[in-house]
Amino acid sequence: MDPLLLEHERLVKKGNLSKSIDDVQATINLLAKARKSIASDPDEAQSTLAKLQNPVKQSFDRTNDSLKGVYSGLGKYQKALDKNFKSMPLLNADYDALSSHPTLINRAIAMHLLREGQFSVASKFLAEAAAKPPTPLPTPGSPNPHDATQVEMDLGSISSEFLQQRFADMYYILDQLRNEHNPGPAIQWARNYSEMLEARGSNLEFELVKLQFIWLFMGKEPDTNQSVASGGLSKALEYARREFSGFQSRYLREIQQLVTGMAYVPNLQTSPYRHIFHNDSAWEEVANSFTREFCSLLGLSADSPLYIATTAGAIALPTLLKLAGIMKDKRTEWTTQEELPVEIALPPSYHFHSIFVCPVSKEQSTEENPPMMQPCGHVIAQESLARLSKGSRFKCPYCPGESHPSGAKRVYL
Repeated sequence: MDPLLLEHERLVKKGNLSKSIDDVQATINLLAKARKSIASDPDEAQSTLAKLQNPVKQSFDRTNDSLKGVYSGLGKYQKALDKNFKSMPLLNADYDALSSHPTLINRAIAMHLLREGQFSVASKFLAEAAAKPPTPLPTPGSPNPHDATQVEMDLGSISSEFLQQRFADMYYILDQLRNEHNPGPAIQWARNYSEMLEARGSNLEFELVKLQFIWLFMGKEPDTNQSVASGGLSKALEYARREFSGFQSRYLREIQQLVTGMAYVPNLQTSPYRHIFHNDSAWEEVANSFTREFCSLLGLSADSPLYIATTAGAIALPTLLKLAGIMKDKRTEWTTQEELPVEIALPPSYHFHSIFVCPVSKEQSTEENPPMMQPCGHVIAQESLARLSKGSRFKCPYCPGESHPSGAKRVYL
């Protein structure tokens, strides 16, 4: 993959179309000027067009010259793609589980665009999707075949204006946090939703107030992000007295550390509290925390599901391509869609659900075959329990304990 990445980097450098766009715009300006001149004096039309030939030709030549590097980069990148993936078989898409739910795919795309702040593109996409509704394709082999009587989630249920305003607010607050180092708007938002955040057990409001205190303590004005010659300590103390009282019941230890750190002003760099007051990633951490809480109150995940699914698919693709090659050679088929035939190593951030693999059958539990805990505390799958017990008392496969299958309790993951 290294040659492919190298060609991609070269394409990014050569694929800058800004000069070509400027050249095209210059040509448009020449033509617009000529049209205006002809409209004002039609008798000079031939003379105006004659004078226009050379400048337009030169403009086209400049545009073509600027595009040569782009065409060259695209050609080399295409060759690198062919070289890396030519021998790899394509995956069989005959049993596409999502082809019977195209509305859900469109909804995921629209939500991704809204979350990324592409409001005009999202509105256009929703309008076109509503004008030309997708046709579900029946997929009997899928675990969820399309049912004509089933009412799909309508794209109209996405209130574009509502979500646009909410995400516009989110991006404004994130800009203030990351670029301006101003937690004021975020603090105000957290206070507006303090009851809901507290019910979730969130510490966002305190982290924002804490960050504001540290910013004042370090001698910064929150609105200007400029150093203050003096008064930072007194302003931080005044802010602490005014704001920390409401957090003492939950964050007393953290407040004590913040206030005690004020005694180490002359040598804060060597104090035990240096990590609190000199945290380079503090703004990014609180911005990520704000994004999670903001999306959770909207009933959304912190990351775009479409982005997560696409990234996970890209990670899994090399393994699936290799599997497809092996299956083709051995003339076997992939017989189930409920789970992959091989394990895909995804990063920990992509592990959203707990799983249980039965130590007896070595199979992952499902809703139909849930994990069951015996009175001795050992857990096996329900099918393994039935197979071992045969309806009567049996010995646990992992300890001397004996029990009846009726004494086992289901474990909910």
